[in-house]
Amino acid sequence: MSHYKPVPLPDHVEWPAEEMQARAEAFLADIRRRHTVRDFSDRPVPRALIETCIRAAGTAPNGANHQPWHFCVIGDPVVKRRIREAAEAEEREFYAGKAGEEWLKALGPLGTDPDKPFLETAPWLIAVFGARRSVSADGVLRKNYYVPESVSIAVGFLIVALHQAGLVSLTHTPAPMGFLNEICGRPDEEKPYILMVVGYPAPGATIPAHALEKKPLEAIASFL
Repeated sequence: MSHYKPVPLPDHVEWPAEEMQARAEAFLADIRRRHTVRDFSDRPVPRALIETCIRAAGTAPNGANHQPWHFCVIGDPVVKRRIREAAEAEEREFYAGKAGEEWLKALGPLGTDPDKPFLETAPWLIAVFGARRSVSADGVLRKNYYVPESVSIAVGFLIVALHQAGLVSLTHTPAPMGFLNEICGRPDEEKPYILMVVGYPAPGATIPAHALEKKPLEAIASFL
């Protein structure tokens, strides 16, 4: 028996074609100012601002509307220290050869290394988990679908929301990340996908020149 109950599209707004193009170009110009940052300030960021950005991430499309994500927000210095220690332990093995020569060569222009001081310096870390199974709003345990895809889209929404708010972020992915389950108190059936570092850029923050190299439209898309 189908439980499908359609409702009218509630809040779509359409603009004239010229304004649509102008809005798209304005967004492109703004999103081009978004950069991945590794030099963070320790300036405080209000928790309410982070909560609003996470609410925006929670509107992302996802498999069967099961919303299989969980955002664990960390601001406690002691917990951030534990995360840094665990992440750097994994990173030392990664850079010592676990990654392989080709991968390390690709990372060379980015100037990264095993030291991750930003994990303590930035005011907020956001560990993003995805669940293979989760409890619905009515208390039923159910299987989730397209979990990696759904979590990835939600993280994309979060990155843009943080940028719109005037913050900078870093997507950090030490591998493996199982230590996040223990530190954040998340169940084993949840998989940590990414660790977001969030805050203000440090005075004099830099980015790799390599990061400014972007593919042209012709390399990104084809029109048939």
